[in-house]
Amino acid sequence: MTGVLPVDKPEGPTSHDVVAMARRALGIRRIGHTGTLDPFATGLLLLCVGQATRLSEYLTGLDKRYEGTARLGVATDSLDRTGRVIAERDWSDHTEAEIRDAFESQTGSILQAPPAFSAKKVAGRRAYERARAGEAVAPDPVPVVIHSLEVTAIEGDLVRFRIHCSSGTYVRAVARDAGDRLGVGAHLSALRRIAIGGFDAAGALPIEGLEDADAVAAALVPPLDALSHLPRMELDDHDVERVGHGRALPASDWAPAAGPVVLTAGSRLVALAEVDGRTVRPRKVFL
Repeated sequence: MTGVLPVDKPEGPTSHDVVAMARRALGIRRIGHTGTLDPFATGLLLLCVGQATRLSEYLTGLDKRYEGTARLGVATDSLDRTGRVIAERDWSDHTEAEIRDAFESQTGSILQAPPAFSAKKVAGRRAYERARAGEAVAPDPVPVVIHSLEVTAIEGDLVRFRIHCSSGTYVRAVARDAGDRLGVGAHLSALRRIAIGGFDAAGALPIEGLEDADAVAAALVPPLDALSHLPRMELDDHDVERVGHGRALPASDWAPAAGPVVLTAGSRLVALAEVDGRTVRPRKVFL
């Protein structure tokens, strides 16, 4: 069994828990994921099964889409509802237009400060390890891209929104920064990931479906289909043999100047390669 399995993670388990469930249910040890979801979050988690674990680095950088809910007036140390409340302020003087602007102005290429409770490294240690030890942690801001951010509803102190962002964006930090702009604080109270690149949560397998072999087979995305976001280069039999021996090929006229490319022979995935100028160098061969 090889491919990418979209799973709809429920609230509660960690991403690692879901991987462990899949290993037990499918009887396959070689399973990994392409990006974590916090335990309180729900939605799309991509599991790479069998040889498809070799694809994970080509999927982790895909854009993400989320539906989130922020609560105004309450700040927590983790920036979400699982954390300790560190400040409470009245938010009711702000107009709907001001609240919308505090969220929706966070679009484009921006520098975002990761949460103290994150996996970012600070002086060689994970930020969350230092934060849990009681240290004051301030990870350096990192560049992210927020392609779109739309407030869909404001219900009292709850602000519901949809966001399309680059990999590495912290939606918790979006809520924090909106609260800071308003001067009242805020935290993320709910989060659902609805898409990763071309994968959609609507077609994901419910976690209980892991026990159903037919459901798993129906949901499993073949490796070549999972790489549809990358450019492809079709090989003839001679080139397939060269790639099978790890030898480089000349780039075709339409190939990108640099970056990853999928090498195929008909409907077969031959290799993942890297274009370097006019040369295509195989990195991962699947023959």
